[in-house]
Amino acid sequence: MNTGNRESLDVQVVILAAGLGTRLGRPLPKSQTRLRDGRTIMQQQVDNVRSALGPDVPITVVVGFKAMVVVEAHPDLRFTYNEVFDSTNTSKSLLRALTTSHRGGVLWMNGDVVFDPRVLQHVQPWLERDETFVCVNTEAVGEEEVKYTVDAEGFVRELSKTVVGGLGEAVGINYVSAADKAVLVEELRACADTDYFERGLETAIARGVRIAPVDVSRFDVVEVDFEDDLVRADLIDAEHLRLDALTG
Repeated sequence: MNTGNRESLDVQVVILAAGLGTRLGRPLPKSQTRLRDGRTIMQQQVDNVRSALGPDVPITVVVGFKAMVVVEAHPDLRFTYNEVFDSTNTSKSLLRALTTSHRGGVLWMNGDVVFDPRVLQHVQPWLERDETFVCVNTEAVGEEEVKYTVDAEGFVRELSKTVVGGLGEAVGINYVSAADKAVLVEELRACADTDYFERGLETAIARGVRIAPVDVSRFDVVEVDFEDDLVRADLIDAEHLRLDALTG
């Protein structure tokens, strides 16, 4: 994406990193887990975002659990605080971020996602058109993952962990357009405290919001919940260090 497109996109980025991350069993927030190359998960995300969208793209982190650890590790980012992080889920963290965002669309990701940086290059056409989307993996449909189905036009119809007959999994990287943001904010407000943000997206669909499923299956994306996920994440990181060395 060239500089002119970056300016016209008016895109901003949010990282949801308020949760306790109890399943990984580490003393620090999951976003501060170190990968094999020495970077934290969040630093890898920030590097990927700036590489794809430009060094000046606004990045806001929603913090909660051990918030100051994250703030001190990333003094160049913006922060907003989910003060009820221990009793709410991602619907309320995303609500916090969207209500403090500036005009324009918002690209957001879960704070535990390690991903091939080419994912953000792949989604740039949707960003340029300012179209709401969720990134999906059509090669896996895990029982405990957020799954989706589509309508007759190919837009997302259902989006939750309880979907039956899912076509694939949501990977935790998403975008809401400037035009759809107000509706999503209203639906996130209506969500229960324990709801994931996907519930807000699903109810926004019922109000006419159209969400494109963007297939990123050919790129590696891992949400780090358990130690096995961290091993897979380290493999992604190592492969791209190798590729960078070959092309650099």
